[in-house]
Amino acid sequence: MIDQQQLTQFIHMTWDDSILPTLHEYIRIPNKSPHFDADWAVHGHMEAAAQLLFDWASNRHLQGFSQEIIRLPGRTPLLLCEIEAQGNDAQDPPTILLYGHYDKQPEFSGWEPGLAPWTPVERDGKLYGRGGADDGYALFGSLIAIEALQRQGVAHPRCVVLIEGCEESGSYDLPFYVEHLSHRIGDPKLVICLDAECGNYDQLWVTSSLRGMMMGTLSVEILSEGQHSGGAGGIVPSSFRILRQILERIENADTGELHSALQTAIPHKIANDAQHVAQVLGRQVIDRFPWVEGAGPGDVDPADLILANTWQPTLATVGLGGAPAIADAGNTLRPGTQVKLVFRLPPTLNAQDAGNEITRVLESDAPYGAHVSFEVDGAQDGWHAPEPAPWLSQSLQQASQHYFDKPAMYMGCGGTIPFMKMLGDAYPATQFFVTGLLGPKSNAHGPNEFLHIETGKRLTCCVASVLADAHAAL
Repeated sequence: MIDQQQLTQFIHMTWDDSILPTLHEYIRIPNKSPHFDADWAVHGHMEAAAQLLFDWASNRHLQGFSQEIIRLPGRTPLLLCEIEAQGNDAQDPPTILLYGHYDKQPEFSGWEPGLAPWTPVERDGKLYGRGGADDGYALFGSLIAIEALQRQGVAHPRCVVLIEGCEESGSYDLPFYVEHLSHRIGDPKLVICLDAECGNYDQLWVTSSLRGMMMGTLSVEILSEGQHSGGAGGIVPSSFRILRQILERIENADTGELHSALQTAIPHKIANDAQHVAQVLGRQVIDRFPWVEGAGPGDVDPADLILANTWQPTLATVGLGGAPAIADAGNTLRPGTQVKLVFRLPPTLNAQDAGNEITRVLESDAPYGAHVSFEVDGAQDGWHAPEPAPWLSQSLQQASQHYFDKPAMYMGCGGTIPFMKMLGDAYPATQFFVTGLLGPKSNAHGPNEFLHIETGKRLTCCVASVLADAHAAL
């Protein structure tokens, strides 16, 4: 039986005295994911971050603990921690896999005065800086939850903590490590992932689905070199106009609705969950974003917005090529335009099939004989969680009531964690507890990203509680 007061005191104290100071050091390391730093191995930041986590874990007081930084040739380092089961006499105790990542998104612009991506700042109960909540805290929260149980002599299953360095690039290194370490990982009965979102900071949020993702570069070329806009205008069509015309094939500019190849049916339970979440969050669904004055999504039911964010496809143009900066722009008709597109896909859609069809639609019958290409840079399937077992559902509700004094909520996530789909396919009987600290205005990947400290402490308590319940249930 857990002494909840003792558990809370230890976890809160350890966050203040050990986790937060180390997270400050972690934020200072610009270990951008390989997609954003092709020379990561030369720069050494990824190695420094992995070593920081390893050194911190080496100083914890955990029974049956071992760890190793695994380095496969040409791949980002992976930290693997193993903690033997405690209080279990079984010859083959069940395994719990706890997952996170330590690589980061790039700097981005627009940080408020006094804030910066690689400068940790604590302000109003939040730790600002790149990567703290996404997902640097995962190792700390996982190990401290286990240590809190051991300090009270509370039994827990065998635990494997896996922290990768390639998640923000689509986890393309991870399958090689999972295969390499399959004999050490074993057959996990429960996966705990600390890389997801929370609808507010008032209760435990459980992620029931993750969207897939497809990235690609659409290129339109109409000239071999730029021409005077007066001399060529009216004869040579603008590459940007051609690009707009082609994009209209897959996205309705008025409604945002995407091509039918990107659509799937939304399960009835998911729609019901969205209604419950909308009742709890209300306007927070909209107000959590920094709209400019007078802007917003219009008069739309918050439940419909939640479904649009978690189960419907969306398209974002995240990069533009072929155009000079405005200050350097002359009156020249440019030879071509390129855009980097990111599609978020419904959780059950096959991303590879979707990519093939979208490529066909974009490239066929190019207007004016322009050279049009769409190069898919990566396609990851989404994930739909299996129905939680009764013991897990009860455990999550009890943990939320104990440490947040409110019930747990279930909600889909608009982002992508490739590892969840990978594990779901490899271990179809595995249960999942996917959660995280990325709540309103935390702004992962953007400016002013922060970790909500109090929620981090309470979430760590919830993880400890679920681990204890898993020992009895599994």
